[in-house]
Amino acid sequence: MAADVFFIEEQVHGLLAAKFQEETFQDCFLVEINLHQGNKLEVFIDCDSGLTLDKCQQISRYLEAHIDEAGWLGEKYVLEVSSPGLTRPLKLLRQYQKNIGRKVEATLIENGVIKTGILKSVTEHAFTIEETLKVKEGNKSIKKTVLTELPFGGVKKTMIVISF
Repeated sequence: MAADVFFIEEQVHGLLAAKFQEETFQDCFLVEINLHQGNKLEVFIDCDSGLTLDKCQQISRYLEAHIDEAGWLGEKYVLEVSSPGLTRPLKLLRQYQKNIGRKVEATLIENGVIKTGILKSVTEHAFTIEETLKVKEGNKSIKKTVLTELPFGGVKKTMIVISF
């Protein structure tokens, strides 16, 4: 099964790479592929301009046609094509770039501390958040806004903070 999983993921990756060359889908990118027991294939994609239901449906039909034709998953399978959504951690540099200006929570690997702030900038190796900290000045506690750079290698996960 492990070889099959790798084979199928590679095939889907290749199909998506080809699809993302089309003008309508050039701002789309693959986030993750998961093949679960019972032939459930999850494909998480995103687009710089935001993933629409229409684009999701077109990509799903495209993948389904190729999977059916090649018979990779047999007769019975479930294919789910969606965006990673707000409940999944950011994984790719492109996702971080897309979410500049949004509030995030970054869990640090070293001590499990959660840093919360507005995602301000992203480089290849780190991202910067603007966080509000309480600091003691004499007998008073004051709020101070600071920029904190967090290297990707020191962050366990980064989540978008949903606020209403």
